[in-house]
Amino acid sequence: MSPKAHLMLKDFFALIFPQVCMACGKPLFKGEDNLCTLCIYKLPKTNFHMEKDNPIEKIFWGRVPLNAAASYYSFTKGGKVQHLIHQLKYKGQREVGVTIGDLYGYELKQSDNFNTVDLIIPVPLHKRKIKSRGYNQSEAFAEGLSASMNVKTDFRTLYRALDSASQTKKTRFLRWKNVETVFHVKDEITLQGKHILLVDDVITTGATLEACVHALQKIPGVKVSIATIAWASH
Repeated sequence: MSPKAHLMLKDFFALIFPQVCMACGKPLFKGEDNLCTLCIYKLPKTNFHMEKDNPIEKIFWGRVPLNAAASYYSFTKGGKVQHLIHQLKYKGQREVGVTIGDLYGYELKQSDNFNTVDLIIPVPLHKRKIKSRGYNQSEAFAEGLSASMNVKTDFRTLYRALDSASQTKKTRFLRWKNVETVFHVKDEITLQGKHILLVDDVITTGATLEACVHALQKIPGVKVSIATIAWASH
């Protein structure tokens, strides 16, 4: 099929099954992808990537050393960002993660704290969870960041050895106990001396990310920064 024919077919299906914004649910216009232009500009951005000692960094004070940490959006229960994350994690809308990563990557490049990143690593899921969900939503986010930041991804070196229980209803301490020995690193030499951007979808207590940093910081010369799609402050 020629590119012109493919475009015509895509336009035809868009008429019958119009694409909608994954945040607000309104129909997308031609040229919009996953997010409408209004939501791109109106969703609650934190701008923490431009702020030292921001609330995300403070989560990890006294727990693990970080170069920097930030989240793209603020997450509120019942809000558009929650709907967006729900589409990404549970409704098969993998491309949402890629789109958000691409948008955020352009902003992270403007920050002195993030523009020296050598490698992007997503928080890994266990193979069993990937099989049931079909993909790792943090990998999708990493792919988008990689494209706009022009930084390579690594989906292999940091891995999840155990399929831990859901973190949703656990306290901060129980979240930490649930993941403290879950993450491991293989082929450590490939990460030596690297500035790693560790990425995830949502940060609440930071227990999962903290466990990943503990595994990574054992490698000589490694510097870790964190970026997530959203921050659930309450």
